[in-house]
Amino acid sequence: MQIGPYKLRNQLVLAPMAGVTDRPFRQLCKKFGAGLAVSEMVSCNSALWGSQQTLRRMDHVGEVEPRTVQIAGADPVLMAQAASFNVERGAQIIDINMGCPARKVCNVMAGSALLQNEGLVRQILDAVVAAVEVPVTLKIRTGWDPEHRNAHRIARIAEQAGIQALAIHGRTRACAYKGGAEYETIRTVKQAISLPVIANGDITSPEIARQVLEFTGADAVMIGRAAQGRPWIFREIEHYLATGELLPEPGVEETRTIMIEHLNNLYAFYGE
Repeated sequence: MQIGPYKLRNQLVLAPMAGVTDRPFRQLCKKFGAGLAVSEMVSCNSALWGSQQTLRRMDHVGEVEPRTVQIAGADPVLMAQAASFNVERGAQIIDINMGCPARKVCNVMAGSALLQNEGLVRQILDAVVAAVEVPVTLKIRTGWDPEHRNAHRIARIAEQAGIQALAIHGRTRACAYKGGAEYETIRTVKQAISLPVIANGDITSPEIARQVLEFTGADAVMIGRAAQGRPWIFREIEHYLATGELLPEPGVEETRTIMIEHLNNLYAFYGE
């Protein structure tokens, strides 16, 4: 899996999750085998950039490369500025959020709400790609609702804009996280474009990861909620894809060591 100049160690990506994928958690998942870990989303609203929360989201000290920052917003100019600002602070890949289904994000026409306006999608992608010299990636859903699945058209726009990898969650915005993810749309998008495609949604085990990769033809899988509480899922999937064998669950002593190390990293990052 290659994104611009960065060759990832494998096909496994940690999904960006607000309140979850802070620097200590990204480091933990990379330690267990995530080839790429995307930061919590950073707003394009510059008024928030000085806040303690946003500054922490932009903190990449000691993080394994490549350092990927996700930005969110609906204004092409502000998104371009946010991309430049984060690159100046160490981001090596900029990811654009057009997949978040959260109401507070969609109410300001950001996240997956943008899928309703393909013209604005094009403007944002063009502006961000032009603003930075690092690779720009995009995360989307299959569409706004099941009656309006337009991932194929968005993918074409992304390809034309110079986006260098596309992650697709196998649900629409209206579906949120209900029901099962569908991978047929991801499969047909992968067949239609030349971009690397990352399949996302309900990948909770090594067996499912391999099934999704084989069915969709995707270049990688993105894992989010399944990594919460089980960061070693990346180790398990990496081993299974390489050998066909399932690793045992970590024992009590290893789990204890993982937890204490992570707590110490959290204290160092946030303070006691």
